[in-house]
Parts: sequence; C-alpha cells; structure tokens
Amino acid sequence: MTPVQKTIPPFKADIVGSLLRPAKILEARKDHNAGKISRDELWTIERGCIVEAVVLQQSAGLKVCTDGEYHRRHWFMDVVERIDGVAFEGGLKTTFQTEAGPIEFAPPRVVTVGKLGRTKPLALNEFNDLKPIAQAAGLTPKQVMPSPTLLHFRSGRAGVDTKAYPDMGEYFNDLARVYREEIAALYAAGCRYIQIDETNFPFLCDPKLHDHVRSIGEDPRNIQHTYANLLNDVTRERPADLRICIHMCRGNHESAWVASGGYEPVAEVAFGQIDVDGFFLEYDSDRAGGFEPLRYLNKNKVAVLGLVTSKKPALESKDALKRRIDEAAKFVPLERLALSPQCGFASTIGGNKLTVDDEKRKLALVVEVAREVWG
Repeated sequence: MTPVQKTIPPFKADIVGSLLRPAKILEARKDHNAGKISRDELWTIERGCIVEAVVLQQSAGLKVCTDGEYHRRHWFMDVVERIDGVAFEGGLKTTFQTEAGPIEFAPPRVVTVGKLGRTKPLALNEFNDLKPIAQAAGLTPKQVMPSPTLLHFRSGRAGVDTKAYPDMGEYFNDLARVYREEIAALYAAGCRYIQIDETNFPFLCDPKLHDHVRSIGEDPRNIQHTYANLLNDVTRERPADLRICIHMCRGNHESAWVASGGYEPVAEVAFGQIDVDGFFLEYDSDRAGGFEPLRYLNKNKVAVLGLVTSKKPALESKDALKRRIDEAAKFVPLERLALSPQCGFASTIGGNKLTVDDEKRKLALVVEVAREVWG
C-alpha cells in the first residue's frame, strides 16, 4: 500500500475556507459603508481578526489555515470585481433551499463589458496578509479563489460584450490567462496551496437547474467540457510543488443551499478530466448522493470528504463519520481520501446559523476523526 501522505496538501484534516465573521468585522463594515472609516482602516481591523482566526484553526489541531475570507463581503464578488472588463449587473434571482422551505437571494449577475485583464491583484493581497500569520503559527496557508467558470455561467454569451469578444474562444483564453497570472503571482509570493471554489459543476448535477443552462444558450452536457477545458487552461504548466484543489459547492448562504443531486452526471468529466490535485466534495447530506461517482477519480487525485456539515450546529457522530469514510474507500483507496467540513461557515457575510463555539467543535471533530482514521 502507498504510504499515507499527511504533510502535503490536501491534508487528512482540512478546511474549506470561510469562517464566521466576528462582530468586530461586521461593525467595521457598517462604519466603512457609512463613510466613518476608510478601506485601509477596515483592512487593518480585518487583519487583526485574521490573527484570531488562525489561532482558532491552530487550536482545533489543523495543519492548514485560511484567512476565513475576512477581507471579503462575499465569497466571489471581492475577487471577481478586480478583473479588468468585469462588471456586476442587477441580481440573478436564485432560490435557496432550507429545511423550513425556500428563500430568495439574488447575487449579482456577472457581465463582461470589455477586454479581460489583470492590472491589479485579485487575491494576492489577501495571501500576503495571511502568510506571515500562518507561518508564525506553524500552519500552511491556503488561498481560496472563486472559479473562473462563474463569469460565464451567470450570464452566458449574452453577458459578454460582442465588440470585445466576437469570438468566445478568445474570451475563454483571456479568462484563463488572467487566472494563470494571478496564480503565478501567488506562487511568487510563497503560496503553495490554492483552492478553487466551483459551484457550476455541482449545479449541473441538479436537473432543475438545467433550464438556466439552456437559458444562456448552452447544453448541460457540452458545457461541462467547456468548463473542464477552461480549468485545465488555468492550471496548466503550474509548478510541481504547487497544489491546486477544487471545492465542489452546491450553494452556501446562511445555512441554505441551491442544488441537489449526486455527482454522477458530472463525475466522468470533472473527476476524470480536470487536472487538479484533489476535490473537496460536499457529502454532508443525502442531497449529495452516494460515493460511486468517485470511481472516476483518476491518477493520484484526492477526494476530501465534506462529511461534517457547516450548515447546522449538531455535532456528527465519530462512528458514523468513520463508517462513511469506509464506504468511500470502496471506490477510492483510503490513502487518497481526507476529511473536511462540507463548505465554509460563512460564504456570505451573515454566516451560517451556528456559533463560533459550534464552528470550533466542528473543526476539532474533523481533526480527531482524521487522526483516528489515518494516524
């Protein structure tokens, strides 16, 4: 059997990204929006809270940390809006689901109004803040980025200016180049672990969302190949010591979700064709289906099982988690499995419906179970 690798990302106990924002950040953002403090002053307050976030992750026993996305108001907006040629237009009405019933939320529709370019950092400044704090704690800093696919999925051809891009092939080439440039800058700054947050492959698992795909002039099957090619163009020629993983997310807003359905409809393309080192997979509920699609996980790709939910406070049973890991190991060797929460705790600034103490217990549980399973 291949030795279990515990010192190279993804880690056997890992974390997806966002953490619940402390009241200090929420108050500072209100003050900034009201014009009482500058963006630099807000950034300084956020940086101080990141120190506390890293301590929280360290105290849980993790060997990896994120900045909790404390510099962001939303999981993708703050990064995407820094790309030249990108704008937000209105709201894209989305029905989120909760156990109590549906709720409506309208994240912005992303449109391309000019040539795409990177004349300023996208997530680099976030990493530069996190790196020294993580290193002082002896942890590996992980930088999270929204997937480039969302720029297209939220508006399609109609949302791309035809004067800037009469040819969509050129559009996808430029979009990939922007991301490659950002990844190169992150690497030069010392980043060796990147996570791409991908919602659109999981959305394609849900037949109810295929109407949106058709509404933007795309076919639910063909678009998978378009997006796999885009992501491969982003990750190609990366340095050998840079680890890139994809988090498959079905929506995460104040404990609500968007998509349901197992990974089978996208597994062959996503797990078999996308050139990354691993996938963070939501497996915290029956909505995610079974582990059979993991059979497509080729090469040495790792499946990080998101068995611990970030959406509700109840703590999972260790025995139940171990049983599910055993089930997954029927399709992927145990040494290529790992454990994490199913998503972040606060993809949007309000956060999910649990407390910081709940969050700490969830992360500690991930570490304890991983230690007992993998040693």
